[in-house]
Amino acid sequence: MTTVHPTACVGARGPLGRPLGPDAVRLHDGSGPEPARSGLLGRWQRRNREATAPHVTREIRGAGNLENFRRLVDGTAADSPYRGRYPFLDTDVYKTLEGLAYELARPAAPGEDPALVAGLRDFYEEAVDLVTRAQAPDGYLGTAFQGPDPLRVPWDDLAWGHELYNLGHLTQAAVAASRGLDDRRLLEVACRFADLAVGRYGDDGEALYCGHPEVEMALVELARETGDGRYLRLAQLFVDRRGSGALTHTVFPPEYFQDHVPLRELDSVTGHAVRMAYLGAGATDVAVETEDADLLDHLLRLWDDMVATKAYVTGGLGARHSDEAFGDRYELPSERAYAETCAAIGAMQWGWRLFVATGRADILDDVELMLYNAYAVGLSAEGTSFFYDNPLQRRPDHVQRSGAETGGEPLRRAWFGCPCCPPNVVRWAAELQDHVAVADERDLTIALLTAADVRSDPLDVTVETGYPYDGRVVVTVTRASGDARHLRLRVPGWATEGGRRLAVTVDGGALDARPDAGWLTLSGPWRSGTRVVLELPLQTRCVVSHPHVDATRGAVAVLRGPVVHCLEQQDAAAPVDDLVLVGVDPADRPDGEPTGAAGASPAAADDPWSPLAHAVTARVVARPPASGRLYPELTDPPAAPEGEPVVARVRLVPYHLWGNREVGAMRVWLRRS
Repeated sequence: MTTVHPTACVGARGPLGRPLGPDAVRLHDGSGPEPARSGLLGRWQRRNREATAPHVTREIRGAGNLENFRRLVDGTAADSPYRGRYPFLDTDVYKTLEGLAYELARPAAPGEDPALVAGLRDFYEEAVDLVTRAQAPDGYLGTAFQGPDPLRVPWDDLAWGHELYNLGHLTQAAVAASRGLDDRRLLEVACRFADLAVGRYGDDGEALYCGHPEVEMALVELARETGDGRYLRLAQLFVDRRGSGALTHTVFPPEYFQDHVPLRELDSVTGHAVRMAYLGAGATDVAVETEDADLLDHLLRLWDDMVATKAYVTGGLGARHSDEAFGDRYELPSERAYAETCAAIGAMQWGWRLFVATGRADILDDVELMLYNAYAVGLSAEGTSFFYDNPLQRRPDHVQRSGAETGGEPLRRAWFGCPCCPPNVVRWAAELQDHVAVADERDLTIALLTAADVRSDPLDVTVETGYPYDGRVVVTVTRASGDARHLRLRVPGWATEGGRRLAVTVDGGALDARPDAGWLTLSGPWRSGTRVVLELPLQTRCVVSHPHVDATRGAVAVLRGPVVHCLEQQDAAAPVDDLVLVGVDPADRPDGEPTGAAGASPAAADDPWSPLAHAVTARVVARPPASGRLYPELTDPPAAPEGEPVVARVRLVPYHLWGNREVGAMRVWLRRS
């Protein structure tokens, strides 16, 4: 049985090979006899299994998502109204099922409580049974549209109805269950629903498409799983029709739906950020499967423009709260950043597909930035509360609740009225191993640096590393075929900027190895036991923004490797808005060993979820504004006033761990003057 998944776009083979799924990649999560071998992604995945997934299943039960299916199955629909205000709440169930298909296929960790897995299995079985029985005879499935007094009329408003969006998430869950668990119940449901969509919107049907892209990448994967080319054709039609203006646009203009011009004529990512990212991912799948080089080239141009002009330093996407949308180029306000967690997940799906199609390492640098910052910040340290939007600054008097919800906690929330992000976090964490490596018959490529066991046709290897907090990466060959040729490791772009040098040894012998276009390629012959050690110069570094980004002109952000840091009020004696950055302390010892939590207590350093566990130290001075006026007249800057406070040291914590202590101000971008 082969266990792979849609987000890994297993059907695609790029210049560096095919993605390796969970049968071939096992993340080290610290649960075995050697917990020191655990990596951050493995620990995230273990937290997802033990805390986040059980929490999400409880919240879904409590919110009534399963009851929306049950009322159609047990005949109580007339007396039990649809629970919720949105027509896409079925997808919360589907995304969770997708993640659970991975978790239930994964072997139990040593010492794991059997009741944990039993609880996940109970939810899976109950939900699959309800979904299967709720489907209409013609294949239609949408609990907001079925039964008496439906929330909406079926197929009446594709702009806001989300029926095809529902089909997309159902299909991705179905393919995951079929491949991971050899369970085809959901796949049969998805195929019947997809057949209905083909009949309505295929070549001989209405030339329409969904207001929320997502179904496109699901249909491509359904075609890969079943061999039925009709599903690929429908995905292609949906991509090519968008921009024709066929949707009925209400509330927001056509740009919100990416429907003002055809995708091939779009000059920059625009509109609702999650919609745009999902559209890019699905269109990339279509381009790969139909060998449409022009479409792929255009999607690459859109991606490159996006990360160059419309992405936050954290990799977050979406500058506007009003429509959860991209702004203009360089419109990137820190305190009003929307940067929805789902947008980060969608963008990583898109970026991974572009990488598989092209082999470009720089795209993975962008994906990695999103992974360790824009995505990771959406989940609390304990794994049971979430950010919906992810600003880069919090003012001292800020009271808005995450996700525009009223009431509740002012930081992360346990659930939302529109809870799209929590189930999305569950499925992405469950699938992290699918984005670690690709391989062909002779070469193995490690795309994301994390602790894992990797098996492929040419090579089996074990990767040991504490990355992204530790720059030492050890790759040990555990099996080599006679055809094994190359082992390829991605070297992040920051590691070679500014004259930085990396060190590489093979079985203790130093190599003068230099990466080419982001790849360090090592040639065989290989044998079991060969040990490759890569030392990345993981130093604290400062970045400034493009001069067109008015919101952060005159400010500095601090990163260590791909991890963005921020200053929380708890770690500064003076108000964070009054502090001016005058320097940072190196985060590496002379021998290359990481310092860990600079100045933190041993207890904090031992707790991987503590914000202080991987803090870096910065030097600041307190410099309150010289004038209380909002827009004072500019004069020649005076010399530093006599008696200005002496330089103080403050801790900057990883951005993805902010908000796990008491409520307070926070800044990613620190003043320079």
